[in-house]
Amino acid sequence: MTPTPVGSLGRRLSWWLALKTLAGLGSVCALVYFVFAMSVSARQTERLLEMENLVRHVLEEASVDGDLKELRHRLDDFVAAHVDFELLLQADVDPPLYQSAAMPAQSRSRTSKFSFPLAVGDTRSLDVTMRMGTRRDEQLLQHLAWTLLGAATVGAVVVPIGGFALVRRGLAPVRDLVEQTRHLAADSIRRQLDGSAQPEELQPLVAQFNALLRRLELAYEQLEGFNADVAHELCTPLTTLISATELALRGPRAAEELRETLVSNLEELRRLTGIVKDMLFLAHADHGVKARREATPSLAQVAASVVEYHEAALDEARLGVRIVGDASASVDVALLRRALSNLIGNATRYAAHDTTLEVEIAALPKRQISITVVNRGSTIPADQLPRMFDRFFRGDKVRAAADEHHGLGLAIVAAIARMHGGQPLARSDDDMTSIGLTLAAVG
Repeated sequence: MTPTPVGSLGRRLSWWLALKTLAGLGSVCALVYFVFAMSVSARQTERLLEMENLVRHVLEEASVDGDLKELRHRLDDFVAAHVDFELLLQADVDPPLYQSAAMPAQSRSRTSKFSFPLAVGDTRSLDVTMRMGTRRDEQLLQHLAWTLLGAATVGAVVVPIGGFALVRRGLAPVRDLVEQTRHLAADSIRRQLDGSAQPEELQPLVAQFNALLRRLELAYEQLEGFNADVAHELCTPLTTLISATELALRGPRAAEELRETLVSNLEELRRLTGIVKDMLFLAHADHGVKARREATPSLAQVAASVVEYHEAALDEARLGVRIVGDASASVDVALLRRALSNLIGNATRYAAHDTTLEVEIAALPKRQISITVVNRGSTIPADQLPRMFDRFFRGDKVRAAADEHHGLGLAIVAAIARMHGGQPLARSDDDMTSIGLTLAAVG
């Protein structure tokens, strides 16, 4: 699936800030409008109630005086003093006792009705209808609504513009990092990114990138060393083959002498083949090839078969072997035998005579199993332990049989561990060395 392009971070943040600002200001403006509208409505109700009380007071005075003409005069003065106000007094008979000028039909208004007992002439009761115009309040609310909407819109435009400028300024350290990485190359990989001018949020990124550069530098150095080691390992047998062949071709040789030369050349060719096969195996392992697992009820039995294969070499080195522990797992038996063979062969070469090797099999947490070969001998220096599983690495070239093996055995052990979802192990102290691997119990 093709990933969707992300686009500019500055533009995305600006649009997001615009939407959030519009939503925030819109909510605040809506709340202000709602509170103001409620206040206006309450004021209208209060004013209408005051008008009602005034009308009641006028009617009470008219009830005492009993003069309808004076009542109409007072009501005219009352209506004239209050703009946008309409009053209707309806008695039991027609026409109405009093009716002020009507407001325009399209005007908005609020109405109040009540009855009042009035004993004037033939009138015994009045139905009072009051209408108060709200056009001015409606215009005020409309003007406020447009003002708040404009303020929210302007804020939603101005704030993101400023935000975009701040984002662009805030991303300046990122552009500086891009400029620094642009100058990195294979020949300048030892350089580190300068994070002194970076903000706190980018410091972890700079630290992780510098750690990556250090790992790449180490890998580059290992690759250069690996190429040199490969050239050295292949050069020695090839030189031997060329020298032996040139010597055989210099003059007539007896059949037996030629046979010995061919046997010697065959041994060197087999050594070359072994190196090439081991390197191909490591290449496949580095490309993520997984082990083909099969249920194995006893790993101790697998270890016993490998020990039996090394019996002659163990007897020659005057070493005994003891298998400690057992476990069942789903593993690639052929690969596990190869790893155990390399571990036992390595321990056989460097263990002290008349000692006992121990093949320890133990269950670990998280369904992991460890298989280690422990031998008594000279302690491996602590600075060499991390490199024990590097290709063509030999910890001590002066130790016996160091030149008879091309230094890929423990690298293959590490590869087999990774193919089983585990990792290699190495520990050495007090003349006891333990080298092995862990693997997942199930696939």
